[in-house]
Amino acid sequence: MKSSPLARRQLRNHARYRGRNDLNIVPMLDVMVILSFFLIFTAVFSRTAVLEVNLPGPGAQAAAKTPVFELEVIVRRGAVEIADRNQGILETVPATATGQDVVRVSEYLEGLKGRFPDQQNATLLVAEDVDYDTIVQVMDAVRVRQSTVGGKVVRRELFPLIALGDAPT
Repeated sequence: MKSSPLARRQLRNHARYRGRNDLNIVPMLDVMVILSFFLIFTAVFSRTAVLEVNLPGPGAQAAAKTPVFELEVIVRRGAVEIADRNQGILETVPATATGQDVVRVSEYLEGLKGRFPDQQNATLLVAEDVDYDTIVQVMDAVRVRQSTVGGKVVRRELFPLIALGDAPT
């Protein structure tokens, strides 16, 4: 039986395209070999270091640590509390009818500065219901003491490095 010319042409074309739909993984392997080579040679190799640590014996006592003065000024609606983080509240300055008594706060802080002249840091802890103007006034009182001596305004730096935070409830 003879096949038609059309059938022979289809067989010839199918034979020509046979094998083209197979998956060729050679290029993918080439990329993986190059990538693994790159990753191996650019990896950071960690060095091990020996650190000598001299630990105390089983009966040794820890050295007593002297507490450091850490100033906290807690601003609430009714009062300003001046405290040391390690000792607790040192002074409570109640608010006046016109607002916080920042002059008394500044005077007390000036006394503290005399006792701790090297201290520069203060933490200002503010309650949620305190208005912005009060915060700024108390912050200025913590930062600088301003007084009048002989008709001249004298400014003395107290605790210029102030950190803000939320007051404890």
